[in-house]
Amino acid sequence: MPEGPSIIILKELVTPFAGQKVIAVSGNSTLPIDRATGKKIIDFKSWGKHFLICFKDFSIRIHFLLFGSYRINEEKEGTPRLRLSFKNGFINFYACSVKIIEEPLDDTYDWSADVMSEDWDPKSARKKLKRAPAMLACDALLNQDIFSGSGNIIKNEVLYRTKIHPLSKIGSLPPQKLSELIDEVRNYSFDFLKWKKAYVLKKHWLAHTKKTCTRCKGPMQKEYLGTTRRRTFFCPVCQKLYD
Repeated sequence: MPEGPSIIILKELVTPFAGQKVIAVSGNSTLPIDRATGKKIIDFKSWGKHFLICFKDFSIRIHFLLFGSYRINEEKEGTPRLRLSFKNGFINFYACSVKIIEEPLDDTYDWSADVMSEDWDPKSARKKLKRAPAMLACDALLNQDIFSGSGNIIKNEVLYRTKIHPLSKIGSLPPQKLSELIDEVRNYSFDFLKWKKAYVLKKHWLAHTKKTCTRCKGPMQKEYLGTTRRRTFFCPVCQKLYD
């Protein structure tokens, strides 16, 4: 599943189509996607893992789920869920969720929750976390209402960087440690973006998929934790359990 930084990269790649008129629409989506035919794209936006194609009176939301992908001016095997064609190229979206949003996006999205947005508000994230003291750290970092754009890789790396055990309860974290957690989600997300653009992201993983702790040299554990049961890699020695 693409995480927030990957959606930022997509938004940058499709910049040449901004302001262009869609000359043809196709795909196997069951929604009335053909309404975009002849419409001009006003803007491309992102909110966490959501990629937003903005028209004057509506927007199309793309969510890549677990196995979604896209191709710009390229084809891949299979029918796209949505294809937008322009005079100067096309965009194909595969195996994704497509949704049409009629309401203004400012009424739909809390931009302050997007960890990569200029409107990101750490104080708001802290208030949301404070209201859920029993929430596990591994669940908090996947909660899109709190950390929009944070995904499983970010979760594993942030918890390792902050030395917090994934089963720690949010309400048990000392205030300074909670601040460190909140700050590190945003910090690592921008590191993720930088390394992803340079095609060296995996080289910088300290926890995700790792078998040996880079700090204590002991074995890393792999478990499926939290309400989402996502793969979690952590060091049982270096990452403290706050409970």
